[in-house]
Amino acid sequence: MSQNALKNAQESEADLAAAKALIDRFLDAIWMERGLSENTLGAYRADLQALYKRLASREVSLVSASRADLLDYIAWRVEQGAKPRSTARQLSSFRRFFRYLVREGVLREDPTAQISMPKVGRALPQSLTEAEVVALLGAPDISDPLGHRDRTMLEVLYATGLRVSELITLRISQINLNQGVLRIVGKGDRERLIPLGDEAQTWIRDFIKGARMEILLDRQTEFLFPTRRGERMTRQAFWHIIKRYAAKAEINKKLSPHTLRHAFATHLLNNGADLRVVQLLLGHSDLSTTQIYTHVARERMKELHGRHHPRG
Repeated sequence: MSQNALKNAQESEADLAAAKALIDRFLDAIWMERGLSENTLGAYRADLQALYKRLASREVSLVSASRADLLDYIAWRVEQGAKPRSTARQLSSFRRFFRYLVREGVLREDPTAQISMPKVGRALPQSLTEAEVVALLGAPDISDPLGHRDRTMLEVLYATGLRVSELITLRISQINLNQGVLRIVGKGDRERLIPLGDEAQTWIRDFIKGARMEILLDRQTEFLFPTRRGERMTRQAFWHIIKRYAAKAEINKKLSPHTLRHAFATHLLNNGADLRVVQLLLGHSDLSTTQIYTHVARERMKELHGRHHPRG
């Protein structure tokens, strides 16, 4: 290797190490400030690493990136097929990162300050009708211990509107069956108490007394819904469970792990619940996040009007 090539390689390694250190400092700071989840922090890291790689290919460092460099990156991403929602999410990551650098005195100006966010239409979350929820809940074979566990998980999810990450990490100590509530610490370390409802309470009691002990045998775990190995379930495993039971229930809609969370919110609003109550139950910090469900409920009202009104 020539002297120049060696020098360039060493400089490249130094730049990479500096960029990683800067990104790590940023992630540590926002985790301390906002208590973000591992998934969110992972998304920030992936966005910033992608930006670093593109800038490095143009011999530009993170701290010397200009507005033009960022616009070039965004244009390149669009050429690669990135959708407006994905672009907006990445730009949001970059804004938070460069604002942090300005605040820390690393930069004098924020290169994202004059970049407008792409307009993104808010997609309506895919939900299920009440009849489809009944079919989904009835799909597991409750004579099998794992089927009983799955039915209980689906019942709890629909009764409470939990995030999937909150469901699979649910511990027995978070459940108060005497009061009929769950204690959840969600995003940003915000705590909320969620009513369980009689049906979900019954399924939890029966599961703890019977099927859960059959699954665990002599093993011990704090998690309410263990796997066959006595471990905590993963998001991917629960996603496969949802898809399997949806197929069995002959539900042909495109589902997501949060489908029952969406159904929980939509059905509450369809039946007259107050939006702010739904916000508290879902654990949304901002009411505007919850308001998307009013659009879903409005679509349902329009559908009912069209079907039943004489001049609909």
